[in-house]
Amino acid sequence: MLEVFVFSTLNGLVTGLLLFMLASGLTLIFSMMGVLNFAHASFYMLGAYFAYSISMKLGFWVGLFVAPLLVGICGALVERYGLRRVHAHGHVAELVFTFGLAFLIEEAVQFFWGADTKNYQSPDLLNFPLFTLFGQEFSAYRAFMITISMAIFLALYSALTRSRIGVIIQASITHPHTVSNLGHNVPLIFMAVFGVGTALAGVAGVIAGPVLTTFPGMAVVLGSIVFVIVVIGGLGSLGGAFVASLLIGLLQSYAIASNLGVPDLLNLLGLEFSKDHPLNDLWTLTLPQIAPVLPFLLLVLVLIFRPTGLAGKREE
Repeated sequence: MLEVFVFSTLNGLVTGLLLFMLASGLTLIFSMMGVLNFAHASFYMLGAYFAYSISMKLGFWVGLFVAPLLVGICGALVERYGLRRVHAHGHVAELVFTFGLAFLIEEAVQFFWGADTKNYQSPDLLNFPLFTLFGQEFSAYRAFMITISMAIFLALYSALTRSRIGVIIQASITHPHTVSNLGHNVPLIFMAVFGVGTALAGVAGVIAGPVLTTFPGMAVVLGSIVFVIVVIGGLGSLGGAFVASLLIGLLQSYAIASNLGVPDLLNLLGLEFSKDHPLNDLWTLTLPQIAPVLPFLLLVLVLIFRPTGLAGKREE
């Protein structure tokens, strides 16, 4: 039992922190610009494909640094020549624009790289077990994923709350004319923020590609979960996104590792269905079977009892 708990916790941390890497960029863009980018997961996919192509020629480590930079440049160009023009027409136009952009990126990926799964591998330097516990190995690459995710969280939090750059960025969304009068280029700041946000998604793609496989549908797999995380954490809250990511990662990991069924949970509540009950087949489901649904169930509960999210603030 202890073995299952320990490795479920470790796997949940890996999953949760990976989700945070993806959600952090979306949170940054929304908190600074008020734009809910539906194409964010597509930039995550671009990061994985760019890193795959670069790693085939120059190795994984070059791809780790170059691929997010390329994704960030693509994001900055999208903001400058697309989103900035659409922004004048309101949030609905922005949502439609980013929604269409997601389909465009997916089609472009299939056109240039094909529809098959790519053999994107983790680096040989980290291809060894970091430790062995209860007869099971925990890979060094998964520990590397945890380290990168924590470093991103600390760097972003420090930059936004303790640096002059963070003050300027936050002031640009609330008092753009004042910031402009102080000599700062507000449109350039917004372009840089969008570029950094998409670059963070690219980092997540580079790191996740070897573990979750690199294929054209990888954006769809995590795209909906990212929005669940952002809403549960509180729109625009980096700390809330961090907590929500860990919560969802651990929740799914524990559910998958559990052998409990819905009848067992109902028995704990003193409920029981007879064999002839019309809902009997429904309640024979097990936790591993309903694990993919749990984040959305958590989302519904949060929206019912705390609509602003775990760390969100209600707008006046």
